[in-house]
Parts: sequence; C-alpha cells; structure tokens
Amino acid sequence: MSTAPAVSMEMELTRLFRAPRSLVWQAWTEVDKLQQWWGPMHFTNPRCEIDLRVGGPIRIDMRAPDGIVFPMSGEYEQIVPPERLVFLTSALDEQGEPIFTNRNTVIFREVDGATEISIHTRVIDAKAAAWQYLKGMREGWSSSLDKLEAFVA
Repeated sequence: MSTAPAVSMEMELTRLFRAPRSLVWQAWTEVDKLQQWWGPMHFTNPRCEIDLRVGGPIRIDMRAPDGIVFPMSGEYEQIVPPERLVFLTSALDEQGEPIFTNRNTVIFREVDGATEISIHTRVIDAKAAAWQYLKGMREGWSSSLDKLEAFVA
C-alpha cells in the first residue's frame, strides 16, 4: 500500500506592495483586474468570473503555458472592504468535481502608503490525488503575488 507524500494543509504568506490599499483591493475584487494577475507566472485566465457578494461564486480557469487548463470554482464567505476577503476555492477534476477545497483569508493593511497583504490558506477537504497539486501551493501563491506586485506597480 502506498501513501501520498505529506503536504502542508495550511499556509501563510505576507507581502508588502508599494501601492495604495484601494488599488490592491480593486486588483482582488474587480474581475478585469483579477484576470490579469491571478495564477502562477506565465499562466493566463481564459475564464474569470466573480460575483463579489457573500455567497457569490468565483470561477477561474487557469491555462498553463503548455495549454493545460486548470478549472477552479469557489465562493465568497466574507467581504469587508477594503480590509478582508474570505473565500473558498476548489480545484476541479475533469468531471467538475472538487479535488480539494481551500479556505483563503486575505487581510489588507495600510503601511505608510503601501499595502501589506497577509494570506492564510487552509485545506478543508481533499481527495487522495490532491497532494500533487497542494505540494506547490506556496510556490503558486508566491508566483501569483509576484504578478500582482507587477500589476499594481
């Protein structure tokens, strides 16, 4: 019997952006802006749909440089402009079923005209196959934040 390698079921990242909090908030909450930076470096988002309200859906298809599309769905749980976003995200398999589901909490703090973002992600449900995706969670978020940094600069 083989077991999947252990992966972190929780992750925290903090990053300082040299941009006003209102602009960074908009980058997370306006679909035309979110579509431009979401996902790891060199990924694009051919589908990016959000309904920014509690219970509102999130649907993003991330396309890798090799053309493989990674669909994701989720929903907003808490929205406190411009301070806090809490939302669920699920990576979906070929049948549209969740491989894993994360609860993401993003805190936006003003720091001397800049914006500090703290992201806390916790896996709340995962199938056995999820480890292959979750092992890259920190790198994926870090790469996305690199893109966000360039976008708000």
